[in-house]
Amino acid sequence: MNKKEIRTIVIAIIITIAAGILHYTHANAVLGFAVTAAALAFVAMIVGDATEQLGSRMGPGATGILQSALGNLPELFVCIFALRAGLDKVVQAALIGSILGNSLLVFGFALLVGGLKNGTQKFNSEPPKMIATLMILAFAALAIPTLTKELHTPAESHIHQLDILVAIVLLIVLAASIYFSVKGDKALVPEHDEEKATWSLPLTLFVLAAAGVAAAFVSEWFVDALQPAMKTLGINETFAGLVIVAIAGNAIENLIGIQLAYRNKADYSVSVILNSSLQIAIGLFPMLVLLSFVLGGATLTFVLSPLLLAALALTVIVSTFIVFDGESIWMEGLALIGLYCIIAAAFWWG
Repeated sequence: MNKKEIRTIVIAIIITIAAGILHYTHANAVLGFAVTAAALAFVAMIVGDATEQLGSRMGPGATGILQSALGNLPELFVCIFALRAGLDKVVQAALIGSILGNSLLVFGFALLVGGLKNGTQKFNSEPPKMIATLMILAFAALAIPTLTKELHTPAESHIHQLDILVAIVLLIVLAASIYFSVKGDKALVPEHDEEKATWSLPLTLFVLAAAGVAAAFVSEWFVDALQPAMKTLGINETFAGLVIVAIAGNAIENLIGIQLAYRNKADYSVSVILNSSLQIAIGLFPMLVLLSFVLGGATLTFVLSPLLLAALALTVIVSTFIVFDGESIWMEGLALIGLYCIIAAAFWWG
């Protein structure tokens, strides 16, 4: 374990303790929310590091499975507690916001930083093409229930059954993509330099378990502080989920994608960032839809507001156009960041 990793863990412990103190002493809502959000981001980083260490012992295919199962652990806990608190709109916006945050904000910064540092960056377009194709499927899966509801078709009265069917189909697609990852299919697994584990196995398991427990507690504190903070700051549920919850629970973890682009490892950077969006769209979202029927509290649905669906459509289209030619420039990154800011602004007022 290097000094940077030790420093990250120490900071995470300190901030998590501070978040716990603020939660149990019922301190200022905004301060508690800010500190808890920071703790959640650091815990997410540690989960990501531990998952990578564990996966490096098992090969790239197994690493993909672990990233799918454990990489979104903090966000999973946040969404579960939010659903139990009846905040289904926040959860829905947070899931879409995570996709937008990865595919526009993080991807945009990666292209911007990588382009300014290294000039035009070229990458193998086949892996991101496959991801883009699956993202189009994910968008279609979300569009069908939404159109069914908005157009008042006969299937509207069976919207929950349709949600369940869509969730099952998406999870089957996720399982198929994991199978190809394990088999080492070049369409889904880009070539990159494998790094050997630097942590011992007992240390890796301990850190992962501790981070998982911390994620559960911090997620509950985060959701408890969310509603008072929104009321104090005058932030609506959709904006809070789309931007604040999404960034705190997911996008920070993917700063590794920006670092890889800066080091001119464009193949790995593009796949890491876009895979994160894909895992949310065909993994985390359908899993939470199914869980919401048994958790108690609010029931999550694939039916989105027209603006959320349009924002997702624009994100999928623009990111697909960028990856299909196998190269990127910094102006494309700036355009992605600009689109994210415009979408976020549209939801600021509700």
